[in-house]
Amino acid sequence: MIVRFIAHPKYVKAIRGKKTGKKDAKWIADLFKHDLVAGSFMPPVDIRQLRDLMRYRFKLTCFQSSEKYRLQNCLTFSNIQLGNVVSDDLEPLVYKRFKKKLPELRDAIDGYITPEQAGKLKVIKAHYESLESRKAELEELILALAAPYQQELATLQTAPSISSDFTAIGIISEIGSNMEAFPSAKHLCSWAGLTPTNNESAGKKKSVRVSKAGCYIKPLLVQCANAVVKSKKHPEIRNRYLRLKKHRGHKKAIIDVARMLLTALYHMLKNGENYNTELYRKSDLPPIDHEITVEQALIIARNQGYRIKSATA
Repeated sequence: MIVRFIAHPKYVKAIRGKKTGKKDAKWIADLFKHDLVAGSFMPPVDIRQLRDLMRYRFKLTCFQSSEKYRLQNCLTFSNIQLGNVVSDDLEPLVYKRFKKKLPELRDAIDGYITPEQAGKLKVIKAHYESLESRKAELEELILALAAPYQQELATLQTAPSISSDFTAIGIISEIGSNMEAFPSAKHLCSWAGLTPTNNESAGKKKSVRVSKAGCYIKPLLVQCANAVVKSKKHPEIRNRYLRLKKHRGHKKAIIDVARMLLTALYHMLKNGENYNTELYRKSDLPPIDHEITVEQALIIARNQGYRIKSATA
């Protein structure tokens, strides 16, 4: 009986300078014999199919964005600077919104489109519409393939900034629906590349940057984190982000929020429970039986979003 075992090359490669095909095979067999090979995460077949379709959908979205930029570049070449006045989404715009921008609009459309640029615009428009129709067909396949996971998708959509069906499907396609594959939420966050690397030698830390893993799940979670910190509906997340941003910066704070979201998603899928904000709020409350100074109480109140004012004011 042959057992297939998939491992990351980083953990099984031989020493540089002593690498050949035969030596690599011997080294890997020796590691496997002593149970030193850590197996990689391998989701079921249907999840892998869903992952492949979702990644292709992501590529089509990138192609659409590229066509938008090409169209804007074509207009800029013709001295039409509409991108400086309005966004690329022109359908829901109302005339009343442009009353204050009429002078800017007159200056923005003061240009001339050559026949060559007009032909290029037609090609760009046709390509964009073709991509849009192909993406719609692909989304129908994705929704049909994700039908057996409606319960898990409904659970994920209770979390902050994951209201879209395809956002939830994208998360399921990357991490799967069975959280037994990961021993803990920390292992999942490390697999997704949301934890700092541990590279220390002789008491010196060489690097603590996040790893390059999770090239698809990490941008998705960061996008969700950026959306939730801009909203005031979830102060338990926004206050944590603002507190970290003061002394760690935006990038590290947003990675922390993304890890916070993934940790919540892990426990939601594992326990089959919806997102509960009270669990975070209870953990942020100070202990009742401890004494604190007035200065510490003011710091806690400010972190919770309260404004401090004098009692005589």
